[in-house]
Amino acid sequence: MNVGLNEYLILSALLFAVGFLGVLVRKNTLVIYMCLELMLVASTIALVAFSRFNGTLDGNVFVFFILTVAAAEVAVGLAIIVALFRKRGTVQVEELNALKN
Repeated sequence: MNVGLNEYLILSALLFAVGFLGVLVRKNTLVIYMCLELMLVASTIALVAFSRFNGTLDGNVFVFFILTVAAAEVAVGLAIIVALFRKRGTVQVEELNALKN
């Protein structure tokens, strides 16, 4: 059974939509952060699919750089979330509406 480009793009679009919906609906910053990462993974799936079906390695190179930046982003993002939790005692978005204090 051959899996075509359309199936990969549909999977990528569904993952991106789930991530986007999670960012819009959820109130917990950790869950929002995970949904943002899901959106990033969806874009990398699309890049790899295009790369595979075009017969080039351009998409794979982009994915390598995206995953490298994402690893640094995870470290910084989780550090910010932990700092917010220590300062405010919560990670709920509606509680974190002011930049001071």
